[in-house]
Amino acid sequence: REALVPKMLAPCLLRKVVLTVPVVFLVALLLVEPVRSDQEAGTAIPAESRPCVDCHAFEFMQRALQDLKKTAYNLDTRTETLLLQVEKRNLCDCVTANLLN
Repeated sequence: REALVPKMLAPCLLRKVVLTVPVVFLVALLLVEPVRSDQEAGTAIPAESRPCVDCHAFEFMQRALQDLKKTAYNLDTRTETLLLQVEKRNLCDCVTANLLN
């Protein structure tokens, strides 16, 4: 008889384990807070302290416009310098040619 008791207990225990594991799993799922897809990894920065995307784009365009203005000014200055050099050279050539004649 003593050998029959463990053989009878095995199916009963197996049935309890098979029923208990899914119940424990469901309770664990209900207790765990779901992870939202909008959560960012790392430190969360409050929305009011983050500049908006449009603000970043506007600042970028402002810097690009300032760079273009500087480049245009530099090109204008360089063009004027080159034109003055050409006029000076032409004047010198004319004066030299007139002196030789």
